[in-house]
Amino acid sequence: MLNFRKMGEGPPLIILHGVFGSADNWQSLGKEFAKSFTTYLVDQRNHGLSFHSDEFNYEVMTEDLYALCEAEGLDHIHLVGHSMGGKTAMYFACKHTEIVDKLVVVDIAPKSYPPHHQQIFAGFQSVNLDQIQSRKEADESMAAEIDNIGVRQFILKNLKRNADKWEWKLNLQAIKQNATQIGQALPTGFTFEKDTLFIGGGNSDYIREEDKDLIRHHFSNADVKMIPGAGHWVHAEKPVELKLMVSEFLSD
Repeated sequence: MLNFRKMGEGPPLIILHGVFGSADNWQSLGKEFAKSFTTYLVDQRNHGLSFHSDEFNYEVMTEDLYALCEAEGLDHIHLVGHSMGGKTAMYFACKHTEIVDKLVVVDIAPKSYPPHHQQIFAGFQSVNLDQIQSRKEADESMAAEIDNIGVRQFILKNLKRNADKWEWKLNLQAIKQNATQIGQALPTGFTFEKDTLFIGGGNSDYIREEDKDLIRHHFSNADVKMIPGAGHWVHAEKPVELKLMVSEFLSD
């Protein structure tokens, strides 16, 4: 089963991270949500401390989440997902509508996205795990491919020490081989009619004005809001604004 962290009391709230991420990325916000909700921070397959598998697509990630809900006895949840986690959340809400009370999707639309993580894959590959002696050396190697220190710090959260060697927590090979699966569109017939909130970063181009018709084709009761000044990692760049927006939506 998926690895997860559970905290707080109240109605169940499940949060799903994006590609290359993990439950750790939502730890600070999770503690805030835990003041009002029983909050689950989940590692999706091939990420964090969850199991590795060559099979990696939204169908299996949806069923992973369903298995977690069954194991935890959850028959009604609020669901939040960022980027790839937002796509998983969309699939889950459409396939298991009876379980999801409210849905929040952060900086992703139900459309198709072409593979666009080549620079990040290059950053991973620039690190020789057999030669580095420290996290600092890994960062220095990666800087040749990725000049944004924030992106490097995000990626390096996946680096761990195992006995006398360094390794990546995530299943990099499976993610790379299934990159087209990560970007695929929500199937045409998938719909969800309950309250839904799409939140985009004002400086991100993942959700565009022209995507709103497609969003409402799949999610008839959706609202789309933007957070000014935020890029794609909305939860890291504007956590206070995101927390307020999500909390108001869930408590309304």
